[in-house]
Amino acid sequence: MSHSSRRRPHSVRARLVAACAGVAAMAGMLLSSPAVADSVPPTAPRALPRADYLGDGLGQIMYRPLTGPFMLANPVSGHLAYQFFLEEDLPGDVSFKDYIPVGDQDGDGGPEILVLTTNGTLSLVRTGRDSNWAYVGEQDRVGSGWQIYNKVLSPGDLNGDALADVLARTPGGDLYFYAATGSKDVPFARRVKIASGWQIYDQLVGVTDNDGDGVGDVVTRTPSGQLFFHSGIAGASPAFKAPAGIGVGWGVYNQIAGGDDMDGDGNGDLAGRTVDGALYVYKGLGDGSFARRTQSLFASGWQKGDVIVGAGGNPAYGKRSIQAVSTDGKPYTYETLGNGLLAPRRQAPSPYKCSTSYGGTRLMTFASDTALDNRPEMLAVCGNGWLTGGTEGQWAIGGGWGVYNALLGPGDLTGDGKGDLLAREKSGRLYLYRSTSDAFSASVPSFASRVDVGGGWGVYDRIVGAGDYTGDGRSDIVARTTAGVLYLYAGTGSTSAPFAPRVKVGAGWQIYSKLAAIGDVDGDGRGDLLAADRGGHLYRYSSTGAAPGSGSFRARALIGGGWNTYRELN
Repeated sequence: MSHSSRRRPHSVRARLVAACAGVAAMAGMLLSSPAVADSVPPTAPRALPRADYLGDGLGQIMYRPLTGPFMLANPVSGHLAYQFFLEEDLPGDVSFKDYIPVGDQDGDGGPEILVLTTNGTLSLVRTGRDSNWAYVGEQDRVGSGWQIYNKVLSPGDLNGDALADVLARTPGGDLYFYAATGSKDVPFARRVKIASGWQIYDQLVGVTDNDGDGVGDVVTRTPSGQLFFHSGIAGASPAFKAPAGIGVGWGVYNQIAGGDDMDGDGNGDLAGRTVDGALYVYKGLGDGSFARRTQSLFASGWQKGDVIVGAGGNPAYGKRSIQAVSTDGKPYTYETLGNGLLAPRRQAPSPYKCSTSYGGTRLMTFASDTALDNRPEMLAVCGNGWLTGGTEGQWAIGGGWGVYNALLGPGDLTGDGKGDLLAREKSGRLYLYRSTSDAFSASVPSFASRVDVGGGWGVYDRIVGAGDYTGDGRSDIVARTTAGVLYLYAGTGSTSAPFAPRVKVGAGWQIYSKLAAIGDVDGDGRGDLLAADRGGHLYRYSSTGAAPGSGSFRARALIGGGWNTYRELN
C-alpha cells in the first residue's frame, strides 16, 4: 500500500449558503439513554470539535442527501442549516465512499475533511472562512490502498499534539493508528497497529473527548445493539482502556454519529438516526457516559442522508436501486429512500445494443458500480452473445457471453474497490470477472479474463448480491436452491477464492417468484434483500450484520403490492 503524498492544488471556492433559519422548538426529553450519570467537570483543556465549519466553536453534523448538495447543521442549537457544495467543487466525476472530519490539520483556522474513493484513494480537502462565507480549497492526495479497511475514522487527538489523528480497521478486526503530522506534504505518519478484535463492532464513532482527560475517545456498537465507551490512552502508540458497557437497545438506530462538542460544555456528544429519519442527541457528561436523549431541533427528514459524515457504519456504495422489467419488456428503476421504502418508479433506457439485429436481450442485471462512479450499471447479454453495459446500457463490451445462463454484479469481490461480475455456465460452473475499469461512467466498463470459482452452482435457481450482508465491509452473495433453501456466501476479498463456504440462512424461500439484491434500503450501510411472492407482494429483508446463518436477516417487512406486473427484478 502506498501512502505517499502528492499535492494536487485546487482553488475552487464554494460558499456555505444558508438554507433555512427557523426550526421547531425543542421536543423535550424523550426516552432515556442506556446510561446516565452526573456531569464531571473536565480536567484537561477542551478538545476542539473536528467539524466546526462555521467557526463558532461548536461541532456540526454534515450529511450527503440522496440528491443535491451536502447539508450542514448543529442539531442542538438548531438555528441554522447550510448547504455545503463539496463534491461539485472537487475535480473529477466522483462520488466518494466516505468522509472523515479531522479538524484543523495545518493551523490555518479551517477544518479539513478526508475523502475516500471506492477504490481506496484517500485525499485531504481543506476548507476555510472568508468574511461571511466558508469555502472548499485545496485537495491533497494522502495515498492509495485504503480499500483494505472497512472503516476509517478520527477519534480526535490520541498522542497529545492537539491534532486529530486517524484510525483504520481491517475486516479482520485489526486497528491501526495514523498520527497527524501537521504537514501539507505528508499529513499522516506511517501506520501503527494498536489493537485487534474490533471486528465485533458494526459501528465505530470518534467523539473527541468525553471523560475529561483531553485524549480522543471512541464509542462502538455491536450488531445486537450494545454500546461501549473506549477511553483513549495517549502515546506515540496510543491504546484504549478496556471497553465500558454504557447501554443496550442502540439497534434502533441505523446510524450513530459523533458530533463532538455540539453544546459548548467541552464534552463529546452523540447523535442517533432512526430508520424513519428522526434524529436524537445524547449529550456527553464528561465521565464516559451520556445524558438522556433529546430530539434534535432538526427533528425529522434525516433518512434523506445517504452518508452521514463521521457516522460509525460501514458505508454502502455502488447500488441503492433495483430495476424491474415489465411483461412487455420495459425496464423501470426504483431508488431507495433510506427508510426501508422505495421512491416511485421511473422508466429506464433500454440497452439499445440488444436490438433485433443483436438478437434481443437474453440476460440482464443491475450491477453494483463496475465503472468507479458509485452508481449501478445496467448490463445485458444479447441473443448474439454480446455483453452490453454502462450506466444506461449504452456500450458494447465484448462477445462470447452467450454461454452463460446467469449474470450478476454484487460489488467488489477482489479487494480493489471495483465492482466485479459473476457469470454461471449452463453446466453450473461459476466464473469471476474482475473489473479493470480505470475511468468513470463515460468510459466502457472493462473486465479481466475470467477466473474459475467452481462447479455445482447449477443447484440454484437464483443468485443475487449487492453489498455487504455480514458487516465486514466485503461484498457477499446469497443463493437459493430450487427447493427454497437460502444460503449465504461471505466474500473474502480474494480473487482466487472469493467466497467462504456457504452457510444456510433458512428454508421456505420458494414462496417468492422474484428475489433481488438492492444494496442498502434502510440506511444502515449494509446490503438488503427484496422478495416478491406470486401474489405481487414485495417484502424487505434487512441485513443484521451478524455472522452468516439464521440471524443474517431481520423478519420480513411488507413494502407494497402490485409487483406481479413485472417479469423480473434485478
